Order: sequence, then structure tokens, then C-alpha cells
Amino acid sequence: MIVALMQVPAGGKSVAEITELYEESAPKCMTWKGLIRKYYVTSEDGSTAGGVYLWNSKAEAEAIMNDEWKAYLADRYGGEPVVTFFECPVIADQIASEILSAHQVKKVA
Repeated sequence: MIVALMQVPAGGKSVAEITELYEESAPKCMTWKGLIRKYYVTSEDGSTAGGVYLWNSKAEAEAIMNDEWKAYLADRYGGEPVVTFFECPVIADQIASEILSAHQVKKVA
């Protein structure tokens, strides 16, 4: 699994305005092949918007997070997005009571 961290300057928008943008875009994310989960994030001071994405693979992430997508975000938020990829070999999920790894899924009831 791959985690992609995207950060973009929020262009002076308020947290309420950023939240509206997030709510508008969330349904699109539900159609992206390979996306497992996305967390919309905003810095405490509201200066940076972003997302934490969990993908099945880097190839699937890059198919969506391409130059066209980056240009869309730059136009929408008013700054150039920066994306950093991380390997995600293990997930500890308290809600699902699971530990997910590249090797196995373990229930921790």
C-alpha cells in the first residue's frame, strides 16, 4: 500500500471555505480506482489544505495524481500542490480492530 501526502497553500481561504471545497470534491474520490481512503486535512492556522490518501499501489495513485490533477488543485486553491509518497507496510486500525499488513490481516478483538 502507498500513502500520498498532498499539501497545497490555501490561498487565504477560511477553514469554512476549504471545508466546502472538500465536501464538493469528496464524491469524485469515491470513483478513483485504487483509492482505499482519503483524509481531508487543513493546517491549524488554515494556511495549508491537503489530503492523506491510502492507495493500493503507486501506479494507481500516479494515474490520478497527474499533472492535470495538480493544475486543477492549483487553480482551485491558489497554490501549487506538493505530493510526497510513502510506503505503508502496516496499518493499525482501532475502528475495525484490525492490523493490516502486506502479509496478512489480523483481528485484534
